[in-house]
Amino acid sequence: MVKLSKRTENLLNGFFPKTFREEAKELIEIMCGNNLPFCENSGSEQMERIRFSAIKLSEGQIDKLCDAIELAQTDWRDLLMSAGFGYDPEKHNKWYNNRFSVKP
Repeated sequence: MVKLSKRTENLLNGFFPKTFREEAKELIEIMCGNNLPFCENSGSEQMERIRFSAIKLSEGQIDKLCDAIELAQTDWRDLLMSAGFGYDPEKHNKWYNNRFSVKP
């Protein structure tokens, strides 16, 4: 199991109401980590692009998060495309920085 990076945790906290955060965190850590195809050797930072995609598509709702994770388990490249992170490997970083008004 790959723990959440600090940035992923910040994002999750910004998307999910407090009452659902722990459930969302567990879902992402357990079901959307290095158990995904071709992610066996990935750490928390390497998983950010996929995890950010799942959180973005969830719109802060557990059922939508489950749908996004299911898509990742089928083919996480489809998840990246659905979230708009498929063509640019840095797009998720730009999106995160914009969301939290982080200056590069």
